[in-house]
Formats: sequence, structure tokens, C-alpha cells
Amino acid sequence: MISDATRNRPVLGRDVAGTFSRWTFLRAVCHRGYVLVSGFYFVVEAHLSASQLLLLGTVVAGTMVLSDIPTGVWSDTLSRKWPIVIGHVFLGAGMVMTGVVTAFPLIVVTQVLWGLGWAFSTGADVAWVTDELDRPDRIARVLAVRARWDLAGQATGMVAFGVLGWAAGLATATVVSGTAMALLGLFVAARFTENNFTPTRERRWNASLSIVRRGLILARRDHEIRLVLAATMIFNGASVISWLFPRQLVNLGFPNDPLLWYTALGIVSYALGVGALHIVEARIEGIGVTRRVYALACFVGVLGLTILAFAPDALTGSVGVLLVSGIAFNVTRASSVIWVNRRTTSDVRATVHSFLSQAETVGKSLGGFPLAFLAQAAGSSAAFVAAGALVAIAGAMVARSRADRPNTAMIGAGGSAPR
Repeated sequence: MISDATRNRPVLGRDVAGTFSRWTFLRAVCHRGYVLVSGFYFVVEAHLSASQLLLLGTVVAGTMVLSDIPTGVWSDTLSRKWPIVIGHVFLGAGMVMTGVVTAFPLIVVTQVLWGLGWAFSTGADVAWVTDELDRPDRIARVLAVRARWDLAGQATGMVAFGVLGWAAGLATATVVSGTAMALLGLFVAARFTENNFTPTRERRWNASLSIVRRGLILARRDHEIRLVLAATMIFNGASVISWLFPRQLVNLGFPNDPLLWYTALGIVSYALGVGALHIVEARIEGIGVTRRVYALACFVGVLGLTILAFAPDALTGSVGVLLVSGIAFNVTRASSVIWVNRRTTSDVRATVHSFLSQAETVGKSLGGFPLAFLAQAAGSSAAFVAAGALVAIAGAMVARSRADRPNTAMIGAGGSAPR
């Protein structure tokens, strides 16, 4: 006889996945709307230089480097849900403040708040849906679907806030995006359950140290996790270059109303990303697929950055942006999350995902300052070439690796091999 728990499990699974997808979509709307309007706000209203723009990206990364692991450990020790709620508060505060200041030091403060918000959310979200879904056979596809919903939300956010920024002004659109982000935290508080997470009963300090230790053992012993962390760090040493995309297109002769044109470009970029991720989703379960997809996306990114470096006009430069933002960034990020999640046990899941986030932010911190200096000393084209070289190194590492080994490290770290 089929038990009630077994009979209800698919329904509950659909509800968890649906709630997660809806939240992902709404968060992406607010996030991308903010990134769009604030990117032009920094250039048009605050008059920041290329080096200052890259330094802002480095500030966000540095903030997350310092806060990623503590927030990840909290998610594994006390709660998966409430760090996400707190993250929304920090994100909303930083976004709203951005729309009311123009002095560079104050803008730096807004990005510190922004970085803290992402540190609280990163890792906790994937750990929450993995545990609440409780379906190891479905989680990879759910995370791939999540990536597509994220892109759909970003496209929607670009349309909504692009129009709002054009009609009401960049500052107003920035404040609205922050207010919406903070209110979205109420959705998480009301709709996210924690039926499959039990807070640790150990003393919190001892439990936190134990979780960090087990997470580090897993990350050190597992060949594939080490590979993903190293490649992610190198790749994200180049990703901060995206802060220069609007400026580069304006310099190449973008039309007189760059906000609307960049919005249209962003929509095409996300449509391209959705298509790429749909292909990935259909094939993600195969052996070695994640590694090959990651490497291929890196080489697409190299092509896009090369085009941006030497583009003779805005149209050609836009093709480079599409390849980098539409395919390379989205596919590598989704692939790395799925790859690491497969190799991680529930007791340290948020912590290990925080290692992945920290690899991203360390890479941005290490790459941001040299790229900012290079952009200042030799121009944006030289910075794009250098960023392309970093992406090529990351792709070559993954392509040449001997990945797809049995995950014996997880057993040594105190867990059981995933199915």
C-alpha cells in the first residue's frame, strides 16, 4: 500500500519547485532592473570613470569574500530560510540608497550593503530547495529550470525598469527596484517552509566549526569540487569586466538614448541565454556533460570579449555582449552550481555553496584591481583582452581535466555518495 507521505511527495515537490521558481523570477526582475538603471546612473548621473566602475565591482566582491562563509555556516547551523529574508533587507537598503546619492564614497557604501545581501542569500537558496524538494533525482533539472526562470525575470526586469527609468528617471527607477526587493523578503518569510531542515543541537560555536571543517574536508578531497572552485575563481577574475559593457557600447556609438537600446540588447541576451540553458537542461544528466558545457561556454566568452575589444562600431560590440552576457556568464554559473550540488551532502550544502560563491568573489577581487588599472593605463580594449585570457585559462582547465571520477571524498567527509 502506498503511504500518504509517498502519495503526497510529488505534489509537495511541485509546490516547492514552483515556489522557488516564482521567487527566483521576482528576485531577478528586481535585480536586473536595478543593475540596468544603476549602471547608467553611475555613468550619467554620478559621472564615474572606468576605473571607479571596476572598483565598485571589486568592493562588492570583497564584501562577499568576508561574509560568504559565515553566512553559509549560519544557513547550515540555524536556518536556510531566514538568511534569505535578511539578504533581501540588505539588498533593498543598498539599492534604495543608490538612487539618492552621487558621491563615490557613498556609492561604495551602497555596494557594501548590496554585497552583504547576496552573501546572506547565496548558498542558502540552493540548500533550501534541495532539502525541501528531497528528490535527488530531480534537483539538477530544477536548478536548470531555476536558471531559465532567472533569465526570464531578468529580461522582464530590463523591460519594466528600462521603461520606468526612461519615463520617471534613473534615480526613481533605482529606488523602486530596491523597495520591491525588500518587500520580496516578505514572500520568502510567508511561503518558504523548513520541513526538512533541523537546526543543530550542538553548541552553536562548536557546531559552526564542525560544519566548516567538514565542508573544507569535502572541498579539499573531492577532485571535481576543487576543479570547479579553481575554474570559477579564474573565470570571475574576468567577469567584473561586465561593468564596462554599457560604457564600451556608448563609446562605440550607441544611439542617443542608450538606456532603451541597452534594454533591448539585454532582452535579446536573455532570450539567447534561455535557449542555451534549455539545451543544457535536456542533457544535464549525462556523464561529463556539465564539464563539457562549462568549457564550451568559456570559449564562447573568449570570442565575445575579443569582439568587444576590437569592435569597430556599436553593432559589432553588441554581438560580443550577447555572447558573453547571454551564453558564457549564464551557462557557466548554472553549470557550476549544478556540478557542486551533485557532490555535496545536506549537512554542509550551504557551506560548500558559500565556498563556490567565495571563489567567485575572490576571483572578482583579485581580477578587479588589475583590470581597473589596465583600463586606466591602456584603455578598455586592453582590459577586454586580458579578461578574455582569464576566461580562456578557466575553459582550458576544465576541458583538460580528468573529471567525472567516483565521489569517494564525500564518504570521507562524513556523508554518503549522492545518487
